[in-house]
Amino acid sequence: MPGTTTDRLLRAALFLKGLDGAVELLAGLALLVAGPRPLAGLLRRVVEHHLLGSPHGALAERLAAGEAALGGGDRTFAVLYLTLHGLVKLGLVVALLREVLPAYPVAAAVLGLFCAFEVYRAVDRDAWSMWAAAALDLAVVVLVLREYRRLRSRRRRAGGTAPRGGRPPRR
Repeated sequence: MPGTTTDRLLRAALFLKGLDGAVELLAGLALLVAGPRPLAGLLRRVVEHHLLGSPHGALAERLAAGEAALGGGDRTFAVLYLTLHGLVKLGLVVALLREVLPAYPVAAAVLGLFCAFEVYRAVDRDAWSMWAAAALDLAVVVLVLREYRRLRSRRRRAGGTAPRGGRPPRR
């Protein structure tokens, strides 16, 4: 990817998506192995010490509500969602960074589905953070589609086919 502003924005977005995917994958696996109580306790200690200062703040109450929800049937959903979401994000980020052309429409579609789910959750739970996540995903979809059009156009001008990794030879 050359050094245009759009390219730099896409690389930054992919870095954030990759980091987010890795954190989700690790959180899903940790939730599977350790369970919600130890993780919630650790998270509560970190938040109280570094962010809240008070165990009765809004964020601490949210953590308590999340811990209660994960105690029931939501744990299985959370483990599956976090693990699969993380794996999909990481796979797409790697494919996009390697400029595998068929991955671009797939990434746009998957991120569009994530965006739709985030909007649904934002409306259902009245969560501003889900609106922010949906807006970010929508911006990434736009960047991915712009890069896809640019790469496809460049490859057509270069003579069509690219080697197996998806990348044309560098000149």
